[in-house]
Amino acid sequence: MLAIRPAGIYVDATFGRGGHSAAILERLGPGGRLYAIDRDPEAIASGSARFGDDARLHLLRGSFASLESLLEQAGLTQRVDGILLDLGVSSPQLDDPQRGFSFLRDGPLDMRMDPEAGPSAAEWLADAAERDIADVIFRYGEERRARRVARAIVQARAEQPIRSTVQLAELVARVLPVPRGGKHPATRVFQALRIHVNGELDALEAALPQCVELLAGGGRLACISFHSLEDRIVKRYLRARSQLDPRLAKLPAVPSDQQPALRVIGRGTRPSDAEIGGNPRARSAVLRAAERLS
Repeated sequence: MLAIRPAGIYVDATFGRGGHSAAILERLGPGGRLYAIDRDPEAIASGSARFGDDARLHLLRGSFASLESLLEQAGLTQRVDGILLDLGVSSPQLDDPQRGFSFLRDGPLDMRMDPEAGPSAAEWLADAAERDIADVIFRYGEERRARRVARAIVQARAEQPIRSTVQLAELVARVLPVPRGGKHPATRVFQALRIHVNGELDALEAALPQCVELLAGGGRLACISFHSLEDRIVKRYLRARSQLDPRLAKLPAVPSDQQPALRVIGRGTRPSDAEIGGNPRARSAVLRAAERLS
């Protein structure tokens, strides 16, 4: 979907542990460049160790919400040929119990992609109003029984602080039934808290317009989403930027800054059964792509 050219300039805005960056570098020639961004200091350290001797790669620490300024600070003054957004939490973050993203193993209830920025999930739950907790769980977790969960959290924290992943998961399991499909009752709650703590949807909404402005004509934007909230934002934004405002359709000449900026490439692509078999975490992924018009 990125249609990588050997001498092109590309941005992996969600570096993680460098899987996509490695695949991009394989397709770049000596004159190509790749700017890889991640807010997690562990990801940047891992990237430096893995790719430190590759002069084509520039590792930048920060959030893709600040995409334009990060690239400007890195000295990039021209438009780029492709940008990749692989949204959500990375597998290394999920697998490390000390990061607090998963309830499969006990660990501190942190959930921050950047452990040095903002309050942790435990800190937020300790002070947030019951109404605010319910709102976050309903909005970002799409959990219909959000008020019940919020009430249980407030009651429990009055007796002792909620500081661990298993502690929260067990609390939720006591007040929610097991959903269809056998998922843990706390799955949606953990998703909601993670999205809120990291401001993920706000960051995505801030990043998409920057991506369009950074792309050169013919450049590609590829976005991988893992739940409906992310995918809805991406889908609607790409569609909006690929269509002419109906109010301008009857004008004899549409101003250039009001012309469609993108051409959507196909529909959302989902993983095959074979891919899901080899990588179960891919089962909910949706890839959408668009090309910048000249």
